[in-house]
Amino acid sequence: MTAPAPGTRPPAVPITTTSPTIDRAPRGYLPSLGGASFAVFLALLTPVLVGLQLKLVSLVGVDAAPGALGLVAGVGAIFALLANPIAGRLSDRTMSRFGRRRPWIIGGAVVGTASLALVGVANSVALVLVGWCLAQAAYNASLAAVNATMPDQVPERQRGRASSIVGIGTPLAILVGSAAVAVLPTDALRFTVPAVIALLGCVIFAALLRDRRANPDTRPPFDVRGFFGSFVFNPRKNPDFAWNWVNRFMIFFGYAGINTYLAFFVIDRFRIDPAEVAGILLIANLCGVAGMVVASLVGGALSDRLQVRRPFVTAAGLIMVAGLVLLAFSQTLPTLYIAETLIGVGFGSYLAVDIALAISVLPNEADRAKDLGVLNIANALPQSLAPAIAPVVIAAGSALPIGGYSTWFLLGALVSAVGAILIYRVKGVR
Repeated sequence: MTAPAPGTRPPAVPITTTSPTIDRAPRGYLPSLGGASFAVFLALLTPVLVGLQLKLVSLVGVDAAPGALGLVAGVGAIFALLANPIAGRLSDRTMSRFGRRRPWIIGGAVVGTASLALVGVANSVALVLVGWCLAQAAYNASLAAVNATMPDQVPERQRGRASSIVGIGTPLAILVGSAAVAVLPTDALRFTVPAVIALLGCVIFAALLRDRRANPDTRPPFDVRGFFGSFVFNPRKNPDFAWNWVNRFMIFFGYAGINTYLAFFVIDRFRIDPAEVAGILLIANLCGVAGMVVASLVGGALSDRLQVRRPFVTAAGLIMVAGLVLLAFSQTLPTLYIAETLIGVGFGSYLAVDIALAISVLPNEADRAKDLGVLNIANALPQSLAPAIAPVVIAAGSALPIGGYSTWFLLGALVSAVGAILIYRVKGVR
């Protein structure tokens, strides 16, 4: 090997993060992973489902709340979109004696707890906006580090199971979050209690995690241009990664619009008093959660047994389409509950294989957290785009016989259908 010329910097050596060969996940890892995922999703989804909607109704009234929600949810999602890949990339480079992932997991949870507490006591839309943006950034940083532990800890043959365990966290968080909003008497408690649970879940996971440390001697020099340039990937060189990103974006777009505007749809379609909405959404979310849990558990086990991922994604998208169409034309609450069950089954089927499929198409083993963060942009971006374009779609649809909110749900069905088909552009996964 030729020595570098005097005065020149030696060539950068990639961080050595190659995982040792493992036969099975460490004992206790999968349960603690599920607990941490549930806890963070609880803190993120409780406000999205009902908490922010009711908070803004109390601040600005029913008529102005949808516009305020579009601002808060849209800008907050931008923070989530940026925080996930940036925190993932930084965690790839972290050389702390506590490990690469652990500082980000706990740090994000601590900042997120303080941020949601601010939202709970906020007396203006501006303070709600600030608190929610900070919470989105913090919890997505924590989530990026949590997800990045999976490739190191779980062998390929168990990743469907691991993905389904993480997937179950979402519906359970929806159920518990809906119940919390209905039971807890004040806004402060509705935001603070989920935040404290998230903090506990992350601390337990971090304490049990066998966090691998990279060798500081092999870390390449930090370069700002190279750092931010690393988030750009070439779709021609990594087509499977690119198509998986597109598919994920479309499925999450179909689902994000429902959660964000379901409360307003219930008020508008069924003439429900805002004070009664939390109870109705609790029943609706219970139906969706039941479908998600069953589909996620069954789907993850079958996916591992059959060693296929793509058919589950296609089935998931098409089932979601059926549920969204039924929801759009629902005229009774029982019909709405059936539609929510179908949507839950579809989304649960997707979550059962989502992360397992994503890990299989990552371009670079040394940048797993960053690449998973780039994929997670496809989760966060719909949460930003949906509130931005929904008011326009709903307003345009109001002139149609089916109504504005039905038009919005049908758009979600169309996008989900396209996503279900495009997964077959991913060639490197069965």
